[in-house]
Amino acid sequence: MLGNSRNGILIKTDIVEDGGISYASIFWIVEKCVIWFDTQREADKRKKEIEYKMSVGQFEVPTCVAVKEVLEEYIKIYGYNKWGVSTYDGNVGLINNYIIPTIGNTKLTDINNHFMEKYYKELLNMPAVKSSRNMSKEATISTSTVNEIHKILRSCFRQEVKWGLMEKNPAIDATVPKHKKKEREIWTAEMLMQALDACDNKWLKVAFHLSFTATLRLGELLGLTWDCVEMSEEAMEKNSTYIIINKEVESVSKRAIEELDSKDVILVFPSTRKNNKTVRVLKTPKTESSIRKVFIPKSVAMCLVELKKEQDELIEVFGGEYHNYNLVMVGLPLGESYLRDKMQKVIDEQGLPDVVFHSIRHTSVTYKLKLSGGDIKAVQGDSGHAQADMVTEVYGHILNEDRRKNAKLIENAFYN
Repeated sequence: MLGNSRNGILIKTDIVEDGGISYASIFWIVEKCVIWFDTQREADKRKKEIEYKMSVGQFEVPTCVAVKEVLEEYIKIYGYNKWGVSTYDGNVGLINNYIIPTIGNTKLTDINNHFMEKYYKELLNMPAVKSSRNMSKEATISTSTVNEIHKILRSCFRQEVKWGLMEKNPAIDATVPKHKKKEREIWTAEMLMQALDACDNKWLKVAFHLSFTATLRLGELLGLTWDCVEMSEEAMEKNSTYIIINKEVESVSKRAIEELDSKDVILVFPSTRKNNKTVRVLKTPKTESSIRKVFIPKSVAMCLVELKKEQDELIEVFGGEYHNYNLVMVGLPLGESYLRDKMQKVIDEQGLPDVVFHSIRHTSVTYKLKLSGGDIKAVQGDSGHAQADMVTEVYGHILNEDRRKNAKLIENAFYN
């Protein structure tokens, strides 16, 4: 054991046995804080650093601040400046559901890489909070959720280092449980055409056409307004019809809107229930890359012309009773569940692969990659991805039909 005392601070390194594993520690007795290190060598190194800083008058005794306290400050300062309302909802939900109940009372000085790795492993055995995405009472926290928790803590600790509350970010080098993303099943173009032929709901048809040809996310589709659609006769003649994606519809908590002072929110739609904790809003996209101009086929533009004509007639008939927010998808935005339910009906009736609506966007990217000969930048411009490699990593899979064609080409070229 090594130790000495200066200015009322006792510094020592010690070996502590825990389940057959040895850990080294440094104690700041004045604050009753303990910092743990994985090896005696690391503890001795840190001891020398402290002694040097003390000798030149630069050492400050670390304050025993709890994780809960720094998270609250992190949300107020960093979250307010960096997060949109939907990101705020997701991150605060993870913090309140998983981080504060588990390590909220842990002191910052007790956290290092070993602590983080042990914490991530323990999370995988804990029950997941029941939600619309997780209806099972027996489900445990997934590797995907652990990775999201890691991102929050890594960002939070980075700020603590910046603010002088920590000297090192313990989450940077911590090993996180690997999460393998499930490859999303998509429809082929033939399947999409089959669905369109069988579809008797005009809103679902419009949604299919726009999501496939303009590579839209569902929120972007629901937030599309008529002033962002170019379908004039001149544009039709020049085959240059397009839409501009600069808004989206999302359901967010009233608390998020209040805490962030309605940041990014353009419009709050009237709620159908008085006691709802969430509301639907028209808001700006999460990233600048999501704001884009996408050219659409003339045939799809003609469908929109007919739709606009119908809406104008309804507005004339109902007058002030028509809730007109200039949305392409009717006055008040259609709910995501409405389109999903209508799509599920077509899937069940036609025996099509059971995919989610977002898969139409995947289908769009896949075929645009194929038809353009792999023009990743052009497809990225349509999809609104922040980075080009997201297109290739997430969507750059080739349909089995093309892979069979490649095998046939090899057969004909070399074996026949």
